[in-house]
Amino acid sequence: MNWLYVFIGGGLGSIARYAIGSLTPLFVSTQFPLATFLSNMLATALLAVTVYQFRDMKADWIYPLVVIGFCGGFSTFSTFSNDNLQLMQQGNWTFLLLNIVLSIGVGLFLVWLFASAGN
Repeated sequence: MNWLYVFIGGGLGSIARYAIGSLTPLFVSTQFPLATFLSNMLATALLAVTVYQFRDMKADWIYPLVVIGFCGGFSTFSTFSNDNLQLMQQGNWTFLLLNIVLSIGVGLFLVWLFASAGN
């Protein structure tokens, strides 16, 4: 049954990532890969909340649906890597370094924040 939860969550996460990728440029015009950054940070925050705030929940379906499925479909390391390569090829070193540092730094901070809030 877990595979069904992963399947449903992954599909919903992918649709959410597509929506952010489509809507972000309508509101913000930048060379910074903001849509990928937003998707990854929102997925990281949701994963951290689910893992650390709801770890005592008895619902066995939460982890495969939300953490593996939705967060897996919503976040995207492959697009993060491709965005960084494009920034490098364009010689946009400022946004390249900013994207790497912010993605890793904010991601770690979000996990730390929600992990420590649960203790």
